[in-house]
Amino acid sequence: MARRGKKKGRPISGWLILDKPVGMGSTEAVSKIKWLFQAEKAGHAGTLDPLASGMLPIALGEATKTVPYVQDGAKIYRFTVAWGQERSTDDLEGPVTKESDLRPSEAEVKALLPKYTGVIMQTPPQFSAIKIAGERAYDLARDGATVDIPAREIEIGRLDVVEHSADHTVFEVECGKGTYVRSLARDMGRDMGCFGHISELRRVEVEPFTPEDFVTIAELEAARFGVQEEGGADAADVADAVEAPIDFDAIDALLVDTSAALDCLPQIAISDDAATKIRLGNPVIIRGRDAPVEAEEACATARGKLVAIGAIEQGMFKPKRVFAG
Repeated sequence: MARRGKKKGRPISGWLILDKPVGMGSTEAVSKIKWLFQAEKAGHAGTLDPLASGMLPIALGEATKTVPYVQDGAKIYRFTVAWGQERSTDDLEGPVTKESDLRPSEAEVKALLPKYTGVIMQTPPQFSAIKIAGERAYDLARDGATVDIPAREIEIGRLDVVEHSADHTVFEVECGKGTYVRSLARDMGRDMGCFGHISELRRVEVEPFTPEDFVTIAELEAARFGVQEEGGADAADVADAVEAPIDFDAIDALLVDTSAALDCLPQIAISDDAATKIRLGNPVIIRGRDAPVEAEEACATARGKLVAIGAIEQGMFKPKRVFAG
C-alpha cells in the first residue's frame, strides 16, 4: 500500500505581528497562527513568556529566512515591578524566596536608573532558556538545582519610570538582544534592599515593527472564519469553515511583507533579468549612481519584491540567500 504524503500547507510568506495574550506560550502561538493560515512553515522572532503579553512577530514561509534580523532589533517593554518580594522565577509564577518590609520612594528608584542604562552586565534568571552543559536552565531549576549562570553583556538604550506607587513601579525600557526584563526587576530590588519581581510585562515593539502592525487572535479568527471579533470562532464556526471552500484573502491581508524585516539593510533595486540570475545563485553587476560600492549585507528587490540578501563587492551583488518569486 502506498504511503500517504504529509499535507504540507500553503506556501504563504510574510510577517504576522501578533498581540499575544497572557497565558499563551510562544510555541503555542506559532502553532495557532500556522494552523489559521494553513502555512507550510512558521517560526517566531524571540520568545515571549506565557505571563507576558504583546508583540510576538511570527514569520511564515520565506519570511523565516529573515528571523535573525528581527531578533537582533531593539525591543521596547512596559513592565510593572512589585516591591517587597523576590520570587524563584522573578515573576508571579514562582514561589516567594525573599521578603522585605522596605519600599522605595520614586526618587530612590529614579536614582538607580543610570546604573541600568547603557552597556551593562546582566545575569539571566534561573528560569531561562540559557543552556548550561547542554541543558536548559529552566529544566535544571525545575528539578531543584541552583544553576551558576554567567553574566553577559547587554545594552539598555533607555529605562524610564512611567508611574510609581507605594508597592509598585511601572517602567518602560528600550533594550537590545538578550536582555531579560525579569533580571532587571530582580537586580533593582536587590540594590535597594526591598526585593522585587515582575507582576506585569508587555512587549510594545520589536524593531522594525510598531504597535500599528498588531493583530489579535480575535481579528485573525474573524478574518479566517468570517465571525464577529467579540465572540471569536466557536467549534461550529470552525467546522463550517473546514467544510466550506477556503478563501484566505481576508487573513492574508493582515500580513506584513517579508521585506519589512530587512529595512536595516541597504536596498538595491534590480531588473527582472537580474532577479532571475540572482535566484539561480549568480552574481550581477550593480548599476546606478546611488548603489553602494561595498556592503557586507544588502537587500535586492525587483518591482518592490524581495529577491535576495547578499554582499556587494567591487560593484557586484553576490547572493547569499535567495527568496522565491
